[in-house]
Amino acid sequence: MYKIFFRLVFKRLDPEQAHHLAFRWIRLAARVPVLRTFLAAALAPRYKELRTEALGLRMHGPFGLAAGFDKNAVGIDGMAMLGFDHVEIGTVTGEPQPGNPKQRLFRLVEDRALINRMGFNNDGSLRVAARLASRTPVFKPVVGVNIGKTKVVPEEEAVADYVKSAERLAPYADYLVVNVSSPNTPGLRNLQATEALRPLLSAVREAADRTVSARRVPLLVKIAPDLADEDVDAVADLAVELGLDGIIATNTTIAREGLGLKSDASLVEETGGLSGAPLKDRSLEVLRRLYARVGDRITLVGVGGIENAEDAWQRILAGATLVQGYSAFIYEGPFWGRAIHKGLAARLATSPYPTLADAVGADVRKTA
Repeated sequence: MYKIFFRLVFKRLDPEQAHHLAFRWIRLAARVPVLRTFLAAALAPRYKELRTEALGLRMHGPFGLAAGFDKNAVGIDGMAMLGFDHVEIGTVTGEPQPGNPKQRLFRLVEDRALINRMGFNNDGSLRVAARLASRTPVFKPVVGVNIGKTKVVPEEEAVADYVKSAERLAPYADYLVVNVSSPNTPGLRNLQATEALRPLLSAVREAADRTVSARRVPLLVKIAPDLADEDVDAVADLAVELGLDGIIATNTTIAREGLGLKSDASLVEETGGLSGAPLKDRSLEVLRRLYARVGDRITLVGVGGIENAEDAWQRILAGATLVQGYSAFIYEGPFWGRAIHKGLAARLATSPYPTLADAVGADVRKTA
């Protein structure tokens, strides 16, 4: 039914307009007590065998919403209602910014993909922090906060900009993510180089500890699929050296060649980050490499091209304790979370692993 609705309604709308319309409906449904209870029961069934502990946090399952969908922390309850076990908001920048000029979001329907050059459009860390502080949750998913660099801030002042956001947002974050991998903010990906990344992560860690003394706020870094293998290894080694809590692999890609894209060339050639099904193989490859390097010393989050339960299961076997999705939600609709959970539970039941935790990294360990 959703696929018919997508074809007849959403596909005819500008992608960003369709996003705002659908998100508004989700938020409205989450405000109606009886309706949200019914929808959560139907769309977010709980499987006790999928209960997950990661980053010192307990979750109903391993499947979460990747950053980019709820940039301003306005729909956390709605996304939990749809079955996401954790919701990563953002990317939030130190200062509010409108993002890049429209049109900046494109659907590659034939490839089940998206291209975006949104440019971190968000309300800024001060307003988002206030919104999180005033939130009265109906559902209680784990809430991650993804922070990035304000566009107008020069690269040499990036650390201070990230620290400002960390200080404002850490008190309300179950975990923090340093995003240095979006292709849509000039110079941002330069911060993935270890000589730039080390002082940045160290400063954000110190800011979080200084601001929140009652608990340790887990800190992760999100990396691009376009890193060379040796750079992936370098980030992995740095994460271990700094005592980082996790790595999210991966963000969108600027690559187009070798992905077997079928969509019209005018769409494929749009600048921005490509997400969705074509990213699947490289994202999985990066995840395997990271797990082979770090093992169980830090938490890995697999994201990029996850469309169904089999994709999520393969990420877990490759080393991901948590998995995230976004692009496939646009194509699969509100029953997507339910299908992922049901499929994961079925795969675990027929696997040789007694728990989900035992399955994490199993394929990589076999080949080690």
